[in-house]
Amino acid sequence: MARGKVQLRRIENPVHRQVTFCKRRAGLLKKARELSVLCDADIGIIIFSAHGKLYDLATTGTMDGLIERYKSASGEGMAADGCGDQRVDPKQEAMVLKQEIDLLQKGLRYIYGNRANEHMNVDELNALERYLEMWMFNIRSAKMQIMIQEIQALKSKASQLITVQIYKYPNIIDNLLKVELDSLYAGGHVESCQRNSPGKDSRTAWTDRRRHDYSRSAEWAF
Repeated sequence: MARGKVQLRRIENPVHRQVTFCKRRAGLLKKARELSVLCDADIGIIIFSAHGKLYDLATTGTMDGLIERYKSASGEGMAADGCGDQRVDPKQEAMVLKQEIDLLQKGLRYIYGNRANEHMNVDELNALERYLEMWMFNIRSAKMQIMIQEIQALKSKASQLITVQIYKYPNIIDNLLKVELDSLYAGGHVESCQRNSPGKDSRTAWTDRRRHDYSRSAEWAF
């Protein structure tokens, strides 16, 4: 049975309301971080609880920087690119980039043990975490792309070498066929070739078939 549409309304039980708030808030912030990493988007979220407690998230730089960007962009109107992106003043963009660089330099000093002189708040640590996640994602993607290209190049080179060896040195196949045919004759397994090709010498028929098999194996090996 299909479920009916659930009506959203205020949760009357204060305990249930607080639990739902905490769970939904954590899910919202998690989705915002994922969207920022996957799409390289700058996201800012401000939440006030029912008791007036502030929760915020700035995936790039600081919340103050994002608010300044919002003020600057909203005053200039929407960009006409069909995606709803807002124009950003070049000076404002440069200021935000400078804030990001300062934050990253501060984070490096903090990571490498200079914590006595460098203090980072939660917003700065969250922003630094976001940058690290984005860097790891880009590094893994670049590494995987290089590995795929190297594997394809090796396969192509190996296929070319096999083809050259087969057509330039046909005696390689002849030697392989001779060894295999002698082994089959010694074991008495060539009668089937003669039955399948009654008008042709069994040894010749078997040799032609196996030569064709070797050629196809070389062409399709890679």
